[in-house]
Amino acid sequence: MSDQRVPSGARQGGTGTNRPAAAVTHLDAGAQTVQELAGLLRQLRRREARQQGETPLTYRQLAAKTGWSRGVIGEYFAGNILPPPERFDTLIRLLGASPAEQGALATARDRVEERRRNTNPEHPPAGRAGRATVRARAGGTRVGTPAARLPVPRQLPPALPGFVGRAAQLAQLDAGCAGHGTPGCAESTTTMTLSGTAGVGKTTLALHWAHRVADRFPDGQLYVDLRGFDATGAVVTAAEAVRGFLEALEVPPERIPTHLPAQVGLYRSLLAGRRMLVLLDNARDVEQVRPLLAGGPSCLFLVTSRNRLAGLIATEGARQIAVDLLSTAEAWQLLARRLGAARLTGEPQAVEEMIERCVRLPLALAVLAARGAAHPTFPLSTIVAELREAPRLLDSFDGGDTGTDVQSVFSWSYRNLTPPAARLFRLLGSHPGPDVGIAAAASLAGLPRSQVSRLLAELAHAHLVTEHAPGRFTAHDLLRAYAGELAESLDPAEERQAAVRRGLDHYLHTAHTAALLLQPGRDPVVLATALPGVTPEELTDHAAALAWFTTEYPVLLAAVSHARRTGFDGHAWQLAWTLVDFLQRRGNWLDLAAAQQAALAGAQRVGDRAGQANAHRDLARVLCRLGRLDEAVAHYREALILFAALGDHTGQARTHRAFGAMFDGLGRYAEALEHGQRALALYRAAGHLAGEASARNGVGWAHAQLGQYGPALEHCSQALALLRPTGDRHGEANTWDSLGFIHDRLGQHRRAIRCYGLALALYRRIGDRYDEADTLTRLGATRQAAGDVPGALRTWRRALDIFDDLGHPDAARVRDLLTRVTVGTGAGGTPGPGVEGSG
Repeated sequence: MSDQRVPSGARQGGTGTNRPAAAVTHLDAGAQTVQELAGLLRQLRRREARQQGETPLTYRQLAAKTGWSRGVIGEYFAGNILPPPERFDTLIRLLGASPAEQGALATARDRVEERRRNTNPEHPPAGRAGRATVRARAGGTRVGTPAARLPVPRQLPPALPGFVGRAAQLAQLDAGCAGHGTPGCAESTTTMTLSGTAGVGKTTLALHWAHRVADRFPDGQLYVDLRGFDATGAVVTAAEAVRGFLEALEVPPERIPTHLPAQVGLYRSLLAGRRMLVLLDNARDVEQVRPLLAGGPSCLFLVTSRNRLAGLIATEGARQIAVDLLSTAEAWQLLARRLGAARLTGEPQAVEEMIERCVRLPLALAVLAARGAAHPTFPLSTIVAELREAPRLLDSFDGGDTGTDVQSVFSWSYRNLTPPAARLFRLLGSHPGPDVGIAAAASLAGLPRSQVSRLLAELAHAHLVTEHAPGRFTAHDLLRAYAGELAESLDPAEERQAAVRRGLDHYLHTAHTAALLLQPGRDPVVLATALPGVTPEELTDHAAALAWFTTEYPVLLAAVSHARRTGFDGHAWQLAWTLVDFLQRRGNWLDLAAAQQAALAGAQRVGDRAGQANAHRDLARVLCRLGRLDEAVAHYREALILFAALGDHTGQARTHRAFGAMFDGLGRYAEALEHGQRALALYRAAGHLAGEASARNGVGWAHAQLGQYGPALEHCSQALALLRPTGDRHGEANTWDSLGFIHDRLGQHRRAIRCYGLALALYRRIGDRYDEADTLTRLGATRQAAGDVPGALRTWRRALDIFDDLGHPDAARVRDLLTRVTVGTGAGGTPGPGVEGSG
């Protein structure tokens, strides 16, 4: 029955004991089921409305008078739930039952409960509930039938303060509870688990939700803290928990069996047919939980644990709900609840850094919030300054006791690991991050991949790492700091250093192979032999190399800096060298610049001249992209000096080739041609066919820019012939792009479009987005010149999408072309090529 508004006017009275009433005792004999008893309640509700001359009391009004939820009141009136005796007495008084009627109705309610109980022989009476009673209630008396009434425990602890957000998890919990207890409901759930790392707020969430839905479980709520990860190690056994529940259900001590199986049987019998919520908090493992679960569908069990408890999902069909770190918005709300929103909005940058340093872990945020609340006049920036200056990161997150000391809380999970998993966890503290694959973890530990896979699964089960993608594991910064501190205190320095070297060897040797597969024309770097225990990944073709770089490049960028910090400067510049082609093709100029600056600093520190020369050249290339031309020129010249001193002719040639590309981008085509010719001579003298092909393409491009199309075609055609056997798809794409430009300038638009199409297909195949957009820009100009303006506009829009995605300044040039053509003023000529137009 839906809620209805009550007409204005005072509703008299609250108990109905002074109202005239028509007798309802004749209904007593017919009430044999919960549904029939609900029919009596509905009759009382309608009669009470007639007597008052108003509409029936709404569920909302009854909820306001009783403090119960509207949902459970609706269940009472629908006959889906039998109200507990105390609630039934309250409800019939509110609906105007006379004292005599109250006694008769109470007897009817007891008869319904007894009838339902007798249909369930597995539910014997126990304790006080097993004694027959004849009770006088509100002027009436119950018939002398045995009322097998069980107590209604309310064991939930108070909801913890500071609850915010968790909308997704609350929705999953509600969904799991939605069909609960409904006969025949296919979606009905009897067990749900909340799992997540230490300090993430599982208990807070569980208690908040349990209190919110408590009225859906009129037979009570049971709670136990199983202390699976307690600092004292005093884990609550299943036997202790079951005995506690039996006592809460008022089973006399003499009736509690001696042995656990019998205790479990009695416990499950007492829960059979009852609608109860059982919260099993801080479970250690499945064995601790399983005896506390009942098989019937009427009770709902909610389990929290740092472990996944996968066995409950496999055998009990439990619904698993992951509790992750808070979102940034939720973290802000948590701090605002503790410190006040006004204080946060006054120092937004300090708050942002607090949230970042706490990694959005609720426990860490709560510790800092407590510190801020203890000093309400202190600026939040002082707390942030303490975080920055702390010699050990975790020292800033000690709340004063074991329950609020983040490091202590982490330790409760760590000490339950097997020794090999504990060692791997410590080693992960020396990994550069942000995540690690199984193969890299195996090299880090110097163990077989199959063994490490099992150890990572154990760490993920304990929520000390998270498998955020198949085969990819990560841990937040506070856990990583904890792992590093454990390693420093437990593992000898030489073992820690060897692990760092193995990890860097793994990435360097794999990345070197991948770089040569991406760009076969590159000259390999001479690498030191990897340490024993290192197993580089096997990459066999361009597609595998591109996929590997796409997954690992954030780790490789971090590894460059990590190598410098840990004293492996050779690894630093060589890792940066492997990243050049991949990051250029993606347009990640700032990342590439940072990597090359770190590489140069490392090579200079150890006096590695070959490393310095390579870093100078590759840094110059990216500085040119970023518009820092004077710096780029200085680095190119330094690279040429160093390569000459080393007698490295191909290094000199590659530098001249890149230097020429820079001058081409500046429109200084004669200087570009000069550097291209120097590169060509050096490559030919060294017998370097792939380099000669690249240099010929550069020379041909420069001739084309100078209007010398005959020599341009000759050089580019020779370059194409040299490239095909080498497998250098990038060089081939660059050359087709050059030929497209030359044919366009010769007015051969169809040929130009075909050449550009071949270039684009290769760029897409190798994942070079910048050069793809650059070629699309020229293709658009050719289509416009051929009279296909709609085709030109479509092509430029594709180029603009890529440039915008890369954040590249060439987007402004393409946007200007689109604007001018769209408004009908003409494009004003062919757009000039970008820096890499010559490849």
